[in-house]
Amino acid sequence: QVQLVESGGGLVQTGGSLRLSCAASSLTLDWCISGWFRQAPGKGKQAVASNTGSDDTTTYTDAVKGRFTISRNGNTLFLEMNNLKPEDAGTYYCAADLRPLVRDPTDPGDYGYWGQGTQVTISS
Repeated sequence: QVQLVESGGGLVQTGGSLRLSCAASSLTLDWCISGWFRQAPGKGKQAVASNTGSDDTTTYTDAVKGRFTISRNGNTLFLEMNNLKPEDAGTYYCAADLRPLVRDPTDPGDYGYWGQGTQVTISS
């Protein structure tokens, strides 16, 4: 059974940093597409970053380019978040799909597996 377990969320001041982790089991991230989404209260899931395991291609939403970095190490997916802003707050979800490529890596509907989420709170 595929499982994705996030960790690393917490409370941080504006301008601070956090590193999120997502431990994957029963799938191999090297062969899958994986990514991070976030959800603010009352809003839908927003794509943050994605990684194509087969060629390590990464994509980022414009709002986080230059501040966030997605990476993999073995079967763990990471999201390094620097210079955090209040608008970065929300629940962060790790997602993956067994397919190496999907139609739209920013579409939550293209991912078959999700973690439980980890909360990121930004204080001003």
